Amino acid sequence: MNSPYGGVQWVGMDLHRRRSVLVRLASDGQRLGKMVRFNNDPARLKREIAKAGPAPKVVLEATLGWYWAADALSEAGAEVHLAHPLGVKAFAYRRVKNDERDAADLADLLRLGRLPESWLAPRETRELRELVRGRHKLVNLRTNCRNQAHGVVAKLGVTVPMSDLFGARGNVFLDELPLPAGYAARLRALREVMGALDRQLALLDQEISTRLADDVGYRAIQKIGGIGPVLAAVFVTEIGDVTRFPAPKYLCSWAGLTPRHRESDLKVTRGRLTKQGSKLVRWAAVEAIQHAPENTPMRAHRDRIEARRGSQARNLAKAAAARKLLTLVYYGLRDGEVRCLARADEA
Repeated sequence: MNSPYGGVQWVGMDLHRRRSVLVRLASDGQRLGKMVRFNNDPARLKREIAKAGPAPKVVLEATLGWYWAADALSEAGAEVHLAHPLGVKAFAYRRVKNDERDAADLADLLRLGRLPESWLAPRETRELRELVRGRHKLVNLRTNCRNQAHGVVAKLGVTVPMSDLFGARGNVFLDELPLPAGYAARLRALREVMGALDRQLALLDQEISTRLADDVGYRAIQKIGGIGPVLAAVFVTEIGDVTRFPAPKYLCSWAGLTPRHRESDLKVTRGRLTKQGSKLVRWAAVEAIQHAPENTPMRAHRDRIEARRGSQARNLAKAAAARKLLTLVYYGLRDGEVRCLARADEA
């Protein structure tokens, strides 16, 4: 279907949980047709976007549930762009803020080349992310259950004689522990939930391992001290196509591991870490540093900074080592090997 207005059309979509809004603009910014409000449905969205002619440029915000909309638009032949939520917060300055104005402003930003964009991950990458992110959430739930169980035991003044209350010895200890009926029922429920979570985590680990078995980068970055299969899966799925970053420093900045930089006239201020970016990648990098074995480059780098700056700089040392680790992850994912580690092994 050819556009009656001629030329490419620019479409802004304000996506919500139940209903969404589309606004179409011509190349000169002129509004085309009326604002369209519709109940969320992929088939309806495809019909509406067909009115924008062949290959329209569409922008939507990376908000809750954007996957289905991006896929439907791509299947309809649209060129889809994903707006970064932090970059469009400026809409809040308006005296009048509604869905129509938001959609029109998104289209205008895209048309003028001023849109702050997020990376639109392919469908396969997003599906694999669901597995990895789901596993991370289940681990958090299991940790919450363990903390509750420790709280139940502590309320009764019971001394735990082992380091792991939920290991082999710990389970025997809990089985034989005499508790009042109410406390025993709660502890039993928590242990059953943890058992179910353990079984689901094992299934997810197997699925993730199978899907990433042939990924060269996944295998390469596990040679970095502190990175095992779980953290390697986080890096591979969350970073995705690493070549979208021109250099490792951009990956570190995207992960929120670089300091804030404020500059005006002759005044330059550098502050704490921005912590703006992928929380999961930032967590994985710091987690790898904390578990890096002795005599590994990452551990040596962290210890060297602590020795020079003092124990009060422990967090600073972790952040610096995490940036170094992400640099190695960058090259491992890009090249399929970490050359500096390979040379060390040969030596």
